[in-house]
Amino acid sequence: MLVEIDHIGIVARSWDEAQQVLLEKLGLELDSRRSPLPDGVYFAPERTNNYFIKVGLGQTRVEVLIPADDTSGTAKFLARNGPGLHHIGYGCLDVAEQAERLEQAGLKRIDIGPAAPGRKLGAAFFHPKSVNGILTELVPVYRP
Repeated sequence: MLVEIDHIGIVARSWDEAQQVLLEKLGLELDSRRSPLPDGVYFAPERTNNYFIKVGLGQTRVEVLIPADDTSGTAKFLARNGPGLHHIGYGCLDVAEQAERLEQAGLKRIDIGPAAPGRKLGAAFFHPKSVNGILTELVPVYRP
């Protein structure tokens, strides 16, 4: 079962641009434990520097992806679409089990990625064309 929205992934050109909107204008707070400054967390498979922003009192985060070069999939997405919504990450208790369930339901899995810092299991990604145009990620439920 998908138990929560873990995070909403957005792409930005720079951390300065993202924090100006998310922190200064919207008044959200940096999750400093998951986002060491100044470079965030480097995610090698996609060559991005990632930052997590707390939303209100809940567990939901905004994940800001900043391409580290011009050749990654995220960089190509940014060049094609500009900054904005990139994906939705759903928390689940068992990524492999839920990925299999979604595949059986007809969604096209792209891959199961490596575990992110602080997580025991990797994430599963599903192609946007099979999920109403939104890249969909499954992640293990995260509790600090």
